[in-house]
Amino acid sequence: MGFPGTWMTTSESVVYRVVPKCACSTIGQIMYFTDNGAFFDGDIHDATEGMHKWAFDDSQPIITRNVKAHDSFAFTCVRNPYTRILSSFFDKICGIQRNGRRYRGNLVPLLIQKYGIEVGGDDGKGEFDQIASFRRFLLFARDTIRWRKPMDPDIHWSAMSGHVGTFVANGGRYDHIFWTEKFNDGMQTVLDNIEMAYPVDLKDVPRFNESEGHGPKRAHPVEEYFDDLSMHLVYEIYKRDFELFKYDFENPANKMPVGEIDLDEVHAKLGD
Repeated sequence: MGFPGTWMTTSESVVYRVVPKCACSTIGQIMYFTDNGAFFDGDIHDATEGMHKWAFDDSQPIITRNVKAHDSFAFTCVRNPYTRILSSFFDKICGIQRNGRRYRGNLVPLLIQKYGIEVGGDDGKGEFDQIASFRRFLLFARDTIRWRKPMDPDIHWSAMSGHVGTFVANGGRYDHIFWTEKFNDGMQTVLDNIEMAYPVDLKDVPRFNESEGHGPKRAHPVEEYFDDLSMHLVYEIYKRDFELFKYDFENPANKMPVGEIDLDEVHAKLGD
């Protein structure tokens, strides 16, 4: 299986396991800068040079050798499951993507037909009941993850522990896992542990939120989207994420972690 979703600087200074919807655009740009002295002009996901990515055939043996030998500092970044699934809904379901089309072609029409979801019209800008539509989307997300119907789960709403775990299960080991909610502290730890051809000052790094502006603005506080049933569904889908990455399941209004991530626990539980 190898190391899907893994990026590495061309200098092999650092290895990063991408977790979608967890500041991956900003992290990728910082990595790119440390080797190239400039940020990539465009979405870092579109960069085809200046960085090793598992998606490139030529990069796979280089990444594999490095990760299995643990030659470089390896890290990943996680996010509160409540805000992550909400962000996925507004970006991927309600939003128009950077190619000018809906995400995954017929996905949104299928959701409208089978789950009664509204998305704010053709341009995603119209008024609609965000809470009702999000809760219906949550049913769909659960169906894809639990039963792989009506389709396989998408990387943007599949559990973070699944993404993080492939790296461990295939022979990798993390030196650091941090929270998007404490991004600067966590990313500074990474930078403090690597050699950079072009040093980065996090105060000067723009936030490369590639999903910003794709969809409608969230009209309510996070907690208003989650009633008892929604919280039950979220726990069913993301139980391991809450436990391993120390987020507060009981209170959707609290996006901050409530404990420290135990790397030994992560490796033990995700190494199956």
